[in-house]
Amino acid sequence: MDNVVAQALASLTTGIYVLTVAEGETRHGMSSSWVTQVSGEPALFMAALDNNHFSRALLTRTGAFGLNVVGRRGKALEDYFYSSQARRPDNLEHLDYELSPMLKVPWLKLAAVTLEARVREHKVAGDHTLFIAEIAGARIGANDRPLTSLDLDYVYLGGKQVVKRDRSGWD
Repeated sequence: MDNVVAQALASLTTGIYVLTVAEGETRHGMSSSWVTQVSGEPALFMAALDNNHFSRALLTRTGAFGLNVVGRRGKALEDYFYSSQARRPDNLEHLDYELSPMLKVPWLKLAAVTLEARVREHKVAGDHTLFIAEIAGARIGANDRPLTSLDLDYVYLGGKQVVKRDRSGWD
């Protein structure tokens, strides 16, 4: 991907989320920014996962996940899941979480909003898989403004490609 295309893609704003999965005794979370609502009735949303990511295999097998909306007060979640510390199969052991009521997926207590979702369908799209999911339950945490990609000093563009932001021209 050339630099102009990378900069253009970096201008597409996204929310900052932590997608969580559970299988047996394994509890795993990953930073996720490629998430969007795709239907109002029924309420469906889509999350894109790298085909080589540990979470993708678990999600494909279990068909259920948690989506944790990261707020400003919970930025430590994004910092942790973006770090090398989180690159291991069972990476929630030092975080405060509970299992959601219906699907038993991890809900991070530091998240501003948490959803539990059941996968309705998935489709491979290049180096990612798009998981379209139906909301099975939700919890509203602390009143907190969700983080967006504009709040971070970097933007994930897929694979190992990350663009650092130059904020010098921003108001």
